[in-house]
Amino acid sequence: MAKGSGAKKIFDLGLLRRILQYAAPYKNRFYISVALSIVLALFSPIRPYLIQVTINDYIKQGVDGSGSLKIKMQELVIWITIIQIGLLLLESAIRFYFSYITAWLGQTVVKDLRVKVYRKILGLNLSQFDKTPIGALTTRTINDIEAINDIFAEGLIPIIADLLSILCILFFMFYIDWRLTLICLAPFPILLVGTWIFKESVNKSFIRVRNAVANLNAFVQEHITGMQVVQAFASEEKEFAKFRNINAEHRNANIRAIFAYSIFFPLVEIVLAAGTGLMVWWAATHAYNIQGPEAHGLVGKMISFYLFLNLLFRPLRVIADKFNVLQMGMIASERVFKALDNDDYIKEQGSYAPDRIKGNIEFRSVWFAYIDERYVLKNVSFTVAPGETIAIVGHTGSGKTSIINLMNRLYHIQKGEILMDGISVEDYQLESLRKNIGVVLQDVFLFSGSVMDNITLRNPRITRAQVEDAAKMIDVHDFIMQLPGGYDYNVMERGGALSLGQRQLIAFIRALLYDPSILILDEATSSVDTQSELLIQKAIDTLISGRTAVVIAHRLSTIRKASKIMALDKGEVKEMGTHEELLALGGFYAKLYHMQFEKNIKAL
Repeated sequence: MAKGSGAKKIFDLGLLRRILQYAAPYKNRFYISVALSIVLALFSPIRPYLIQVTINDYIKQGVDGSGSLKIKMQELVIWITIIQIGLLLLESAIRFYFSYITAWLGQTVVKDLRVKVYRKILGLNLSQFDKTPIGALTTRTINDIEAINDIFAEGLIPIIADLLSILCILFFMFYIDWRLTLICLAPFPILLVGTWIFKESVNKSFIRVRNAVANLNAFVQEHITGMQVVQAFASEEKEFAKFRNINAEHRNANIRAIFAYSIFFPLVEIVLAAGTGLMVWWAATHAYNIQGPEAHGLVGKMISFYLFLNLLFRPLRVIADKFNVLQMGMIASERVFKALDNDDYIKEQGSYAPDRIKGNIEFRSVWFAYIDERYVLKNVSFTVAPGETIAIVGHTGSGKTSIINLMNRLYHIQKGEILMDGISVEDYQLESLRKNIGVVLQDVFLFSGSVMDNITLRNPRITRAQVEDAAKMIDVHDFIMQLPGGYDYNVMERGGALSLGQRQLIAFIRALLYDPSILILDEATSSVDTQSELLIQKAIDTLISGRTAVVIAHRLSTIRKASKIMALDKGEVKEMGTHEELLALGGFYAKLYHMQFEKNIKAL
């Protein structure tokens, strides 16, 4: 962020209006909070003014008057005291409701915004997750949106209340004695300069803190997820040293803010003491020079001005801090709106929504790149008829996984066209397209929860009986029942309580249960153990039967059963045909076959 950019955000009325739009559904409460801020501002100077009136007009007359007058004045003082207590209780009740309603408004806006941001994240193209650290997206969804709450609870509306309070107090002070007011406020310019310096200093520190939090989130998220790699390569100390550096930057940013607070608050107290001292000096030097009503009201005036000064400086102590809170909320909201305005999302302009796809797949001169024009697929064309199985082979990085990612519109292509049953995938309703495509990935991701939850993906329409029937169909039911708790067994985060082969078996049940027209196996048998191999093979045969299948596999048996094989190299289709036809050619596939499958041939 450019230097000084944070200072401009607080005056970005367009951004502020956009934030306030989220409060529009709750505008009645917003208006109530603004009205309460006005009421509280009016309440602030009333009690000191009543104290002045009580002292000058009642207590002093009671002291100087006759016996009956003293009794009458005492009764009036008691009533005024009762009124003061009533006003105090009423003000406290209003302040409580003001604090509650502004906090409620902030949290409700945060709830709505968080739902909208998460909905947007769910619809982003996968390329965004390739380019953006997960910790940064977590910061946008949690920390930055929480900072927007402060705009309502501690920023905009409380600042309005404080400013109105200051204006009301100043009005009363000038009304009572403008000369004494000017004398008391003589040190005020020092406070204004100090407040500006404090605001700018804390703002810079807050920006550093926000960036440090994002860096911490990204680092911790990434390294906890990859802890197995860290420990396997004995990199604990090295990674810990990196964490200490990032954490130290976070601490230093906070200390800079603390340093500014440590200077500013004593400065406020000094200015308040100076104003009070000037007031006392003025009273001491003029006490013998004034006569009449002015001398009569000097005591009450001094006490009320002392109270006025304390009430005036109380909001001044925190108003600079609230401006920083507002400023940081605006900066955070800019980041949140940047995520909301991200146009690299999966566009759902398609309306074609058949109940079931036949399974015809066609790629027409497809070009695709993850970044700019660094194409990983170049002019790829092929067709797969319904019920056929196509196997895709090639070296690592040849574009195999990219092809299957494009079929269900996880990414957008740059050139060409992809058709399902003769209709462009762009014309399909996204949910209709994806529910007809089942995917079993090489690295199966399981969510924290039970086996049942991971198979059904918490779909309440799927019953346990359906899950068990699907598991029995591919001979996996007995394996699950051997787990502690069976289908209720907690697989832990990312399925850490299961082996790779066991995760694959659960993914097969999930794919079968959703009964897709098209099945994608992304090297789905490359990580299984020997004991699971027969179960896996049985599952594959069951899943492929009667479906169009796209298989990326190293298992010889899977490739031999394919209707056709497509050989990829550096994103280009080198050869296409059956296993026997491609071997007879003696070209790219034959070389790849002899390199990768020689051991499998010997095993057979």
